[in-house]
Amino acid sequence: MAEVRGADVPAKPVWSHVSQLNDLALPYALPVRAAAALDVGPGWSRTWTVTWKAGKSDVITPVRDLSVGPAMASVPVRRFAWRAGQRHRPGLECLVSTGRQHGFESLAERWLLLVLDFVGGFDEVLAQPFRLRFSSLEGKGSHIPDFLVLAAGASWLVDVRPGGLIGEEDEVRFAAAAQVAAVAGWRYLVVTGWRGQVLAGIDALSARRRPMLDQLGLERQLLAAVRRHPWQFGQLVDQSRLPAVARTHAVHLLWHRRMAIDLAQPFGDETWVYPVGST
Repeated sequence: MAEVRGADVPAKPVWSHVSQLNDLALPYALPVRAAAALDVGPGWSRTWTVTWKAGKSDVITPVRDLSVGPAMASVPVRRFAWRAGQRHRPGLECLVSTGRQHGFESLAERWLLLVLDFVGGFDEVLAQPFRLRFSSLEGKGSHIPDFLVLAAGASWLVDVRPGGLIGEEDEVRFAAAAQVAAVAGWRYLVVTGWRGQVLAGIDALSARRRPMLDQLGLERQLLAAVRRHPWQFGQLVDQSRLPAVARTHAVHLLWHRRMAIDLAQPFGDETWVYPVGST
C-alpha cells in the first residue's frame, strides 16, 4: 500500500492566509514499486496518449503534446451518473472563484472543490479532464484523473482517493498520472484526506464566501482592531459597534484571507485572529 501518514503529522500551524492545496492535504507518497512498474522506455511520451472530449468529438494527442491540448474547450470525458442504489454520491458544487458549478463524483471530491475555492488563485477547474492510456510491465492501462486545476503559476493534476481504498493497481495508475503531469509541467497530488481541523474550519468559513455589502463599515473596524494586535475571535467582534452583525463580516474576511487564523486549531470564539503578514 502507498504510504499515508496522518496521525503522526506534526501539529504545526496551518496559516489560513498563505496555505496552499498541498499544505492542507495529508502527506502522501507513491511507493517506488509503482513507478518501477511503468514502461517508460525510449519514446514512451509518443506512445502514451491522452484523449480529450471537445464537444462531441474525441481529441487524441501523445503525452509529449499534453500541454497544448484543448483543455479550455474540453468537457468531462466521463459523464456524471445518478442512479438508485449507487454507492458514491455525485453532485455539483458552486465555486465563488469561477462563478460556476463544477461536478464531483463523491463527497471526498466535493471537499476538494471546497478547499480549492478557499485556496483560489486558479483559472479553471476541469473534472475528469482526459483519459490517459499508458503502458506498464503488465501491459496496457488507462486512467482518468479526477481534476485538472489550471493556473497561471503552478497547475495541478489531482486524484482523490481515501488512503484505505488505494490498491496496487491504483498506485500504478497514479504513478502514470504523475509521470504525465511532469511532462506537461504540472504538479501532481493524490488527496487521501486532510490535516486535522482543516475541513471543519474551511467549511465554517465558506458560509460567508459570497460577496457581502458592508454599509456599516464593520469590516474596516475589524481590520483596524486586528492590526493593533491579535484578538480571540469573540473578543474581536466585540470591538465593533454591532458584534452580532460583525461576526458574519469577520468570517467573510477570514475566507478572503484579509485576516489570518491557524486552520490546525478548532474554529470558535477562542480562536486567535491575526493581521495578515504577522505570522
